[in-house]
Amino acid sequence: MKEIKLNLPFTDAEINSLRANDKVLLSGIVYTARDQAHKRILNLLEHGKPLPFDLRKTAIFYCGPSPAREGRICGAVGPTTSARMDPYTEEMLKAGLRVMIGKGDRSEQTATLIRNYGAVYFAAIGGISAVLSRCIVSCETFLWEDLGAEAIYRMELLNMPVFVSIV
Repeated sequence: MKEIKLNLPFTDAEINSLRANDKVLLSGIVYTARDQAHKRILNLLEHGKPLPFDLRKTAIFYCGPSPAREGRICGAVGPTTSARMDPYTEEMLKAGLRVMIGKGDRSEQTATLIRNYGAVYFAAIGGISAVLSRCIVSCETFLWEDLGAEAIYRMELLNMPVFVSIV
């Protein structure tokens, strides 16, 4: 297993160079999105409305950060079970998404879609959300604050450890 430092956005060549089980220290801007945010994103796409961020230039991190403690940028950032996002993945890929971060397995159908679209799915380690939060340089509620923990947050990562799961 090799360790690679990568900055978002990725080029196709960078994605193509990745292999399953590579450890990546990921830096750059990501947006969090869980179930409810995915539903709203797909609603925008279905109605031909522009998205508030360019899926091609970022990653979607399946998580909802907990509130920040005093003096911290954000609270814990535990990844959410990615299989819950499988019903939304094809439309997100069609809209340009190429990088996803979460935990756990994806369905075989979703894994095939990820490969066919030239995308990558990174697995973040569950259970170390306090450690992962140390890799967050900035965190702000970006969209749909009414969703609480399921709102979309804009985060800047610095060397967050993830593993290539599907490429």
